[in-house]
Amino acid sequence: MTQRTRNWLLLAPAGTWFLVMLIVPLTVVLIYSFGERATAGGYSAAFTLEQYANLPARWAAFKNTMILAPVGTLSAVLIAYPVAYYLAVRVDPKWKTILLVLVIVPFWTSILIRSYAWIFLLGGRGIPALLEWIGIEGVRLINTPFSVLVGIIYGYLPLMVFPIYVNLERLDKRLLEASSDLGAKPWRTFVQITLPMSIPGIAT
Repeated sequence: MTQRTRNWLLLAPAGTWFLVMLIVPLTVVLIYSFGERATAGGYSAAFTLEQYANLPARWAAFKNTMILAPVGTLSAVLIAYPVAYYLAVRVDPKWKTILLVLVIVPFWTSILIRSYAWIFLLGGRGIPALLEWIGIEGVRLINTPFSVLVGIIYGYLPLMVFPIYVNLERLDKRLLEASSDLGAKPWRTFVQITLPMSIPGIAT
């Protein structure tokens, strides 16, 4: 078996998953975008640009997406980085596996169930009810940009922690020791060594 064939075989599972779970659904959405609404509802095969001509009417949705997506990503980084840094650099190795499992645990439950849990917590019988009980009235959380942001951060936080953790785990600790031996303060070591070398994990 040649090296090229071996590489293709190794890439096949991930490539198939990428094709089935991303490319095919996006292709279906693209095809549907040129269709029409059937008389009884649903999709009717056609080729029309009516949906694209109506995009200005959906500007609010685009604006919310362009705001919430980067804010959600930045918020997830600000929360995930300290967690990943602690797991990779500071935590005792005997506790590391347990803490990593705790980060994975949310994936054991369906995203739908977790989303409904947040709907309850942010709804009228959840946190607002608790705030009202302690005297803070009129708080509305559900169906607000804040609730969407909470959902984004909660849903994708583990996916942010692991790439950063893996990157920091591979960091040569001798560089940190050398920086300390040369008199650099901890914050300077972090800014000049740890953070730049963890950029690939953040980008991932």
